[in-house]
Amino acid sequence: MRKPPLEDVRIVAIEQYGAGPWGSVHLADLGADVIKIEDPRSGGDVGRYVPPFQEGEDSLFFETFCHNKRSVSLDLTHPEARAIFEDIVRSADAVYSNLRGDGPEKLRIRYADLAGVNPAIVCCALTGFGMTGPRAEEGGYDYILQGYAGWMSLTGEPDGPPVKTGLSLVDMSTGYAAALALMCGLWSARRDGVGCDCDISLFETAMNLNMYVSTWHLSRGYEPERFANSAHPSIVPFQNFPTRDGWIVIACPKDKFFALLCTELGLEWMIGDPRFATMAARHEHREACVDELSAVLLGESSATWLERLRAAGIPCGPVNDMAGAVADPQTLARDLIAENEHPVLGTVRQIRSPLRVDGRLTELRSAPRRGEHTREVLVAQCGYADADVDRLAETGVFGDVVV
Repeated sequence: MRKPPLEDVRIVAIEQYGAGPWGSVHLADLGADVIKIEDPRSGGDVGRYVPPFQEGEDSLFFETFCHNKRSVSLDLTHPEARAIFEDIVRSADAVYSNLRGDGPEKLRIRYADLAGVNPAIVCCALTGFGMTGPRAEEGGYDYILQGYAGWMSLTGEPDGPPVKTGLSLVDMSTGYAAALALMCGLWSARRDGVGCDCDISLFETAMNLNMYVSTWHLSRGYEPERFANSAHPSIVPFQNFPTRDGWIVIACPKDKFFALLCTELGLEWMIGDPRFATMAARHEHREACVDELSAVLLGESSATWLERLRAAGIPCGPVNDMAGAVADPQTLARDLIAENEHPVLGTVRQIRSPLRVDGRLTELRSAPRRGEHTREVLVAQCGYADADVDRLAETGVFGDVVV
């Protein structure tokens, strides 16, 4: 059997909570050796203590973000810590962090700080606002960034208050962006023998994800507006529709889909009506178009409409709750749910990484206990003797963890 694609990649991760661990966990799922440096002064990664479903230093939140990783307990402010940290970095490919923008400089984990230790090291910093600019020293949190980047102004019903997205999409998207940047830096370092800095921020990721809306605004002064039932700003119909017993999503991003929809709904007259004949015309007459479609769709159940519309080749889908999403036939057919046994939390079931390379399914190891691999990393990877580790433990550099 072929080795995992990133089996020869080692990443030292100074990370906590959501965005940073989300980026590195996908690399771990692809075989990278991700070594979490956990601060014993704060009890390690704060994700260990996120409720609900949390017992002691274990939580289902932490399992989601930190499975398949190793943990080293190390107080980076301790006088003995720098030498230990640099010994770990010597055999690593990357140092990955999510801190405030001034954090990498303070901890001396930028490329300029570590190039003398490992000239090929890639230093990837995920921060709230980047390592420069007037907000570099501010902490960044998903909901705050959704406000900064204008997302909340785009989300919700037309007359309602600003609304966040249902999930922490700024955090998760920035985690993916950081993982991609790290791998690009690693490719360059292995080609040229010289590492680099990667400066990735929640702010810039969120701004970039405004995509064409920001292009419209910057180029033509477009001011976004909200539309009822989560409707697309320019393509009609492309939104949620109520049915007799629930909601479905219908998307007509091409004229041919609109014609098929009208035919299936018995509204063939709309195809030739100049108000609805083109994408631009439907955009101009959005309300009239949606009203005609809605009146018919209310007459049958969601299941009935989905069966009919799918058979006709019209893009559509259910508005699932979480139970419906995880039980969807596609979820089951693609074996998306992984299961493992945790010594404290029992059976843990979660969704596998979508990064399926060479057809390989992600196998999950439980997230590490705090500092679980401290001795293992120092002895096997850095060449320390057990007596060296014992001596260092007496200095308090590992905190309260028994190594």
